[in-house]
Order: sequence, then C-alpha cells, then structure tokens
Amino acid sequence: MAKKFNQPLRMCVSCRVRDTQINLFRLQCLESQLSLFRGNGRSFYICKICLKDEKKVLKAFMRQCKSSDRDKFSNILKEIITDDRKS
Repeated sequence: MAKKFNQPLRMCVSCRVRDTQINLFRLQCLESQLSLFRGNGRSFYICKICLKDEKKVLKAFMRQCKSSDRDKFSNILKEIITDDRKS
C-alpha cells in the first residue's frame, strides 16, 4: 500500500482560512518591502480569493509589514500578480 503524504496547511493572513500550502502565495516583507518569498526570513501566505479583493489584502499586507504606505503595496501587489500569471 502506498503512503499518502499530506500537504501542510497554512493560513491566509487576510481571511484566516486554512488551505494547503500549494494553493497559497507565499510572500515576505524585508525592510517594509513586499516581495515573493526568497527562502529565508519570516513569510506569510495569501489565498488566491483574497488577491482579487485588493482593499482587503492591502490591509493585511500593511499589518504584516508594519507600514501604512497603501499606494506602494498596491503597485507591488499588481506586479506580483502579473509576474505569477506569466509563470
């Protein structure tokens, strides 16, 4: 009998819903800059449903990065979404 490997569950910082790690985007804040996770440091997850609600997700990003620059996060979020769709 083959072993079943369970996918780790992670929680979206915006809606607080738990989902498998592969269904979420992993991001991080370095020096108040939002970016894709680069392999070191603390990170957080956002679900694909929350990415569509920009107002809700920007509030979560500002809370995670301890910053209040909404315009900066809005521009970076658009770049991340665009880059992910190209991949």
